[in-house]
Amino acid sequence: MPSLFPSDVTTLDLVAFAWFLGTWSLFNLWQDVLLRGRSSLNQHMKVLRRHWMTRMLERENRIMDSTLVGHTMQSCTFFASTTMLVLAGLIGSFGAIEQAHGIVADLSFTVPTSRQFFEMKMLVMVGIFTFGFFKFTWALRQYNYCCALIGAAPLPPLECGEREAMAGRLASALTLAVTAFNGGLRAYYFALAALAWFINPWLFMGASAAVVAVLLRRQVLSRTEVAIREQTDALETRAARNG
Repeated sequence: MPSLFPSDVTTLDLVAFAWFLGTWSLFNLWQDVLLRGRSSLNQHMKVLRRHWMTRMLERENRIMDSTLVGHTMQSCTFFASTTMLVLAGLIGSFGAIEQAHGIVADLSFTVPTSRQFFEMKMLVMVGIFTFGFFKFTWALRQYNYCCALIGAAPLPPLECGEREAMAGRLASALTLAVTAFNGGLRAYYFALAALAWFINPWLFMGASAAVVAVLLRRQVLSRTEVAIREQTDALETRAARNG
């Protein structure tokens, strides 16, 4: 084994970590890029945001729209703050790494791990939550940009073509903010999977696959997806009927 790794790092550990990164990356790619225009919960929400922005451009009073965006911004702020607390706890644990390592090593169901390898696993957790923090803060900035776009939107009446084009741009900006927020949330899911690495690498791979399975089910097979898809189809049919 290269000197870059502690002596007790096995090939299975490296495979498990590669599997973890691969499942996370492929799910993000599938959800945020490959599914464009196809059926999933997030794709339905893109259509709903376009309809929302179209309705917003038809009304003069936009307090409700600003309030709805503000509620989501509060969620971003909450998760960004929570992530900072988690990071503070993880980094602070390095000051008592001997005790933390001893507690985990004394558990009957964990694979024996050297202190150096334990520190590497802790650094992986720090990396995951750091990634989530950057996602949440970027989402928060994008929501601020969306507030400026809503505030700068012209008052009605607008020509149909101009209104639809402007609604599409506003919805796209809002979707980008939501996509960043979703990326931060997924970091929490995969951090839970990474905890299984402290037990053994096989469970680590299983937990990574289980997280993807749960997220996939929510996206394409949940009752929420059905309800939102039906409402999206109804709105699209109504818009087509009205020209």
